[in-house]
Amino acid sequence: MKNKLVFYLFLSGFSLLAQEQQLSLENLNDFKDQAGNWKIVGNVVMDRNIDVHKLSSSDIEVKSKKKKRKKKRKKKTNTDVVKPMVFTDGTGILINLDNATQKDKLVSKWEHGDIKLELEVMIPKGSNSGIYLQGRYELQLKDSWGVQHPSFSDLGGIYRNWETEPDKIFRGIPPSSNAAKAPGLWQKLKIHFQAPKFNEAGEKIANAKFISVALNGIIIHDNVEVPLPTGGPISKEETAKGPLMIQGDHGPIAFRNIRYQLLKESSVELSSLTYKTYKGEFKGLDELENQPIVSEGIGKLIDISLINEEDNYGIVYNGTLDIPTKDDYIFSVGYTGGIDLVIDGENILNHNSADAQGNLDKTIPLTAGKHSFTLTNIKSAGWRAPRLGLYIATTTTNPKGFHAYDSYPSSPSSVSSIFVNAESKPRLLRGFVSFKGNGERLSHTIGVGMPSGINFVYNLGSGNIIGAWRGDFSDATPMWHDRGDGSFRPKGAVQWTFLNQPIAKLTNAKSPFPKTGEASVFVSKGYAIDQTTGLPIFKHIYKDVEIENRVSPNNNQTHLIHEVRFSKTGLTSWYCKLAQGKAAQMPDGSFAINDQQYYVKILSGQEPIIREVNGETELIIAVDGSTIEYEIIW
Repeated sequence: MKNKLVFYLFLSGFSLLAQEQQLSLENLNDFKDQAGNWKIVGNVVMDRNIDVHKLSSSDIEVKSKKKKRKKKRKKKTNTDVVKPMVFTDGTGILINLDNATQKDKLVSKWEHGDIKLELEVMIPKGSNSGIYLQGRYELQLKDSWGVQHPSFSDLGGIYRNWETEPDKIFRGIPPSSNAAKAPGLWQKLKIHFQAPKFNEAGEKIANAKFISVALNGIIIHDNVEVPLPTGGPISKEETAKGPLMIQGDHGPIAFRNIRYQLLKESSVELSSLTYKTYKGEFKGLDELENQPIVSEGIGKLIDISLINEEDNYGIVYNGTLDIPTKDDYIFSVGYTGGIDLVIDGENILNHNSADAQGNLDKTIPLTAGKHSFTLTNIKSAGWRAPRLGLYIATTTTNPKGFHAYDSYPSSPSSVSSIFVNAESKPRLLRGFVSFKGNGERLSHTIGVGMPSGINFVYNLGSGNIIGAWRGDFSDATPMWHDRGDGSFRPKGAVQWTFLNQPIAKLTNAKSPFPKTGEASVFVSKGYAIDQTTGLPIFKHIYKDVEIENRVSPNNNQTHLIHEVRFSKTGLTSWYCKLAQGKAAQMPDGSFAINDQQYYVKILSGQEPIIREVNGETELIIAVDGSTIEYEIIW
């Protein structure tokens, strides 16, 4: 599964390659002059409850004369108060503060064609903007928190245009799901864009395309063509290159960590390609030796259909790689059965099996010139379809395929997915879950899905919510297909929290919480079902105190409320950990966690404490036996 994921992310452009460029946010030198609505600042805090479209232009930036005088006395203090945004002097964050007279778009001095782009964006409540690839193809940036059925105008949508002639109308493309976070939180976008292509006569021969767009870790566009410029472009004329442009007239917005990688088409060639096919129930790659050849010939591309067999076969391709320049080259092979890739006599990728299915990749340095190439594939697995594909790329080129389409079609799996959804009542699913998707594998977890689309994973072993998401509930394919591995995958953009026991009696307020398993006196007693809501009530016993955890959606069905009840009062030196990671109090009294990744808001209980323990920041609250109630907002 790990190799399959690596290959898919590589092809989709999910992550930038090694030689990306960081867009300097020390100043605005990378951009053309603008009216002054764009600024570089050091820190930004947004009030998630203030809707920018319910403010007048005079409310957007407020600076009293008293503050101006204070600024003169203390040169190092430079805080501008805005509604809904507070920012401070410094560098590293780009913000827009448009008003009636200052509302310019921001346009880069440099131009791009094919590009991979990563950035983090923070959007106030009700605000919106747009990032235009080549200044012509807009990806919408908008506060879309809680929208159940996103349209082209929601966060991550590819915006429409406003043409009226039938052959010039483009109606936009919505994101495949809504992965938007709450206002005032940092959200991550990863974009792989392919520019339109033109022949020597200047005629367009291929449309612009979003190879992939990922929002907060969820793919929301996959190989989507954009045949025409979207609304509000820098120009309606399509070109091979154009600037990056950000809309500046629809409300405040902030950006940080903008990185990009300019890409070009690969010049690698595969020549003198020959093949030999074999027939037999081969169990290993070495069994092809001394086997009779069934057919042989010359090919232009790798094509598994040349074998004319569905199963029990082998094929060996030989050829010459023509490498244009010295560089590090990324080889990616997708297959069923087993494969062996050899370059210049050196084994590069190998999986000696007859019934596997997967993808492997490896980066190797190659000099300019010709290099020998051998690719071997066997398969004895009647339940799998024949598949064989090869891609080659560098850090500065798009992946180039060297296989026929039918040899490796775009679907990455021959297995139908098994989805679990909560339709009319909550659904519970016991199984293994990997924390943060690829971290520690947890065995005593239960997923809870609700008809409202609010879902979470609860760790029965430690007694805490470890992740929450909106949208569809679960992909149980790894659990139930074939023999399964017991695990399920959340189907949305998960906001992960923290691991280990959240309630403990400590020596003092600076003592660390025990890790799960270290304190055997913390015991799970399973759960009961609330007959009114259909939701589980999780039960634990710790030091003879019965603890109940009730988790439910808020009234607006946008986030979770966690209620913790205790069977005894008068407890001393007890504490409950609400969050782990950098915590900062927000204007509404909530706390932004992990550098503004999600919020925690206390509804009942004692005053929370921010503390540092063993290099970790924690938000904790003293426990006296009274009910603790707090919100997890993301």
